[in-house]
Amino acid sequence: MSTREAAAHLLSRFTYGAKPGEVDSLVKTGIESWFKHQLDADLSDDSLGRRLGNYDAIHLSNTEVCAMYPQNTLIVAMAIKDSAINKDSVGRAVNKKAYNAQLHTYMQKKGLKADNELYKQFICQNIVRAAYTRNQLQELLTDFWFNHFNVSFTKSESARFIPAYERDVIRPNVFGKFDNLLLASAKSPAMLYFLDNWNSVGAIPTVQAKPSQETMSTEQGDVTMNMGSDSAGKAGTKQATAKKKNLGGLNENYAREVMELHTMGVDGGYTQQDVTEAARLLTGWTIYPISTGGVGSNMKNLVAKIGVENLEAKGFVHDGDFLFTPTRHDKGEKTVLGHHFPANGGYQEGVDLLELLAHQAATAKFISKKLATRFVCDNPPSTLVAKMAASFTANDGNIREVLLTMVNAPEFWDKKYSRQKIKSPFELAISSVRALNADVQDPYQVYNWITRMGQKFYYYQAPTGFPDKAQYWINTGALLNRMNFSLALAMQQIAGVYIDLASLTNYHEPESATQALVVYCKLIMPERNLETVIKQLSPLLTDPNLLSKISKAAPKAPEVTPEKPTYGAPGDMMTMGTEVGATENKNTTLIKEAPKPPVANDPVLSQVVGIIIGSPEFQRR
Repeated sequence: MSTREAAAHLLSRFTYGAKPGEVDSLVKTGIESWFKHQLDADLSDDSLGRRLGNYDAIHLSNTEVCAMYPQNTLIVAMAIKDSAINKDSVGRAVNKKAYNAQLHTYMQKKGLKADNELYKQFICQNIVRAAYTRNQLQELLTDFWFNHFNVSFTKSESARFIPAYERDVIRPNVFGKFDNLLLASAKSPAMLYFLDNWNSVGAIPTVQAKPSQETMSTEQGDVTMNMGSDSAGKAGTKQATAKKKNLGGLNENYAREVMELHTMGVDGGYTQQDVTEAARLLTGWTIYPISTGGVGSNMKNLVAKIGVENLEAKGFVHDGDFLFTPTRHDKGEKTVLGHHFPANGGYQEGVDLLELLAHQAATAKFISKKLATRFVCDNPPSTLVAKMAASFTANDGNIREVLLTMVNAPEFWDKKYSRQKIKSPFELAISSVRALNADVQDPYQVYNWITRMGQKFYYYQAPTGFPDKAQYWINTGALLNRMNFSLALAMQQIAGVYIDLASLTNYHEPESATQALVVYCKLIMPERNLETVIKQLSPLLTDPNLLSKISKAAPKAPEVTPEKPTYGAPGDMMTMGTEVGATENKNTTLIKEAPKPPVANDPVLSQVVGIIIGSPEFQRR
């Protein structure tokens, strides 16, 4: 590649898309210097900071979130207790509007907010960061690792803790060592709840029976008393042997996914027995009390009984919002991947397990292939994956070094792999915003379009995270929705998003639609061979019915509504009978009213730019 081609290639791989003039700027800075700044994530971001100033909830701790944005069911329970509503009206209120107003008044009085506002702020900050941060690689990797360690708003127990999960667990660790990231995710409330490890409990220990007892049955199962024989003249030791029964049950969800999805991969060489043993090692890993009721308060009584000052002496481990409870931990011997863990290992054996998994050869290969798939092509060459895996092992899982190995490999620069990645809906939307220097005043409107195009981020329910291959994103309906988005964006039909197309050419507007196609193709898709692209798009410029044809061909876009997969999930107001604060939140945004666009763009020019953004070539990274 030429220097300018190399600059454009770096921008296509390590940013959400080149902004106007950014190729020139990168060439001036120098390729190596630019990439070093991205790895260091040390570029000032004052402009981004100002844009994020509207979103105060993204800075809250998990404890503060639980206090300010309690679960819907908890709000109802509190309102009933304080006689703000009648319990008989819950879900059966004749006058929904009045019922809703009562709850809303109660929430205002108590300083409480509906959880959908928290999630809306979090979604908006994601779009703002991706579009405007100068430290683009850090944001790309935050998205990559969040998707790798996926958690979802669709699980109500986990949802409130997702903002802090991304902020405190994912983003600070994206350039560090993989084992640190793995451990931090394992101990986070978001992951503990999402994959159910918070309630995974070891076997009940043997108990001593009272002399008068013979047989008893408990919630944990039958416990048979083996009484001594008086006729034989023996004192008869009275001992109860508890069956290996679990208080909350041994839950294997996290243990399975940490092997299959987080470390070794589905073909990593582990067995079902390894999964079970790993689950035993991780029993007792739960959440420290971070609220007074509902989710986050589960260990409150236990901690209160023992006393915070006595936790360490009793073998408990308290680290932020994480708590290891030795009373719920399986104390027996275990073996995983041929590695023996002696009895009574406590918290440390869970840490040792994660270290063991993080340093497997299968893990090095699995992580390296996922990174290469994200940043090179859907089916990365095995030679590149092998180099990256070797770097992963040699550098103790240092993600920064693995990225350096990748970008220094000749395969990364091979032209046959350039522009082979297809943008996800999120990448398309953000790259469009960046390419047009758009001013996004209401990010949630962009999110609605991304959802319509098929990617409701933060709501992907499976722990796998979104697939990272073109076949998942591209079909006829998706392409039509993408073209609809592109035209709506260019024509300023997305509320709260403003574009000055003439400013991109320093107000030297092209004389014709054909000339505009050439000029804006070069601006929006720099350093590409555009001859074929221009030839393919030219006929669309003279089609007077283009918009109506697209509108008729595109499938009806579903209404964008809160995800409601289960009773009590975020945004699910079923327990309230109607939506809390609906009269306030239905059509509001999180920011002040945006200014009107400085100029009205020429409609012909807008259609030309919309066609370019919606073209197959712009869909490529």
